[in-house]
Amino acid sequence: MRLKKSILTAPVFLTLLLGFSLSAMAFGANKFEQEVEKETGAVKLVREVIRGEYGVITTEELKKLIDSGQEILVVDTMPYKDSYKKSHIPGAQQFLFPIPEMTTWDSKETDGKSQEDFVALLGPDKSKTIVIYCGFVKCTRSHNGAMWARKFGYTNVLRHPGGIFAWKGAGYEAEAVNQ
Repeated sequence: MRLKKSILTAPVFLTLLLGFSLSAMAFGANKFEQEVEKETGAVKLVREVIRGEYGVITTEELKKLIDSGQEILVVDTMPYKDSYKKSHIPGAQQFLFPIPEMTTWDSKETDGKSQEDFVALLGPDKSKTIVIYCGFVKCTRSHNGAMWARKFGYTNVLRHPGGIFAWKGAGYEAEAVNQ
């Protein structure tokens, strides 16, 4: 009787085994596809950093830097009304940059603001630590801001690629403009 029971459950066992194997293969393929996406994003970020000649800072490093009390300037490059006004890193100043790489200054892309406006925001101290961010890693507004800060001679420019999404994802408080 015991043998008969094993024989009867063998097809059920094989069906389950096949199902788990197919699920594992599907998960594995998805895992590989996700890795290609991560790699593409990482390489894009590295190439932007090399072209822009600025550094990068993680969310945790930025939080520690802010908490240290060191004088820094944090710049949010997202649109004022849709993003910055609703949620930004505490103390951040807003200056809009476009998503596509801005190789020549275009005031239409910076909410009507000029190069002089950006330099005025950054201030006279060219060695001050400046951290520039946008929404998330794939967003390149922060690349434009960091690249232009370097073009204007600022030497300690860092891009926070994770942006406000990583900031909130780490559980840190954001602030809004109260009006």
